[in-house]
Amino acid sequence: MKRDGVWRTSSRSGSGECVEVAGFADAVGVRDSKDRQGAELSFGPESWTRFIAAARASRLGVRA
Repeated sequence: MKRDGVWRTSSRSGSGECVEVAGFADAVGVRDSKDRQGAELSFGPESWTRFIAAARASRLGVRA
C-alpha cells in the first residue's frame, strides 16, 4: 500500500542506510531508506506503540 506522507529517517542514521517511518491517520508506515519505491510495512498505532516501548526497554535484543 503506497501512501503519500512525511517520511522521517532516524537522526541516528549517520550513513542514511536506515528505515524511514511515516505516521498516517490509521497506521504507521515503515520502509527501507535505500529503496523508497520498494515495499512498505504498515502497523496499527497500538502495535507500533508497543514495539517502540519494547525497543526502548531493550526487550528486543536491539541496542539503541
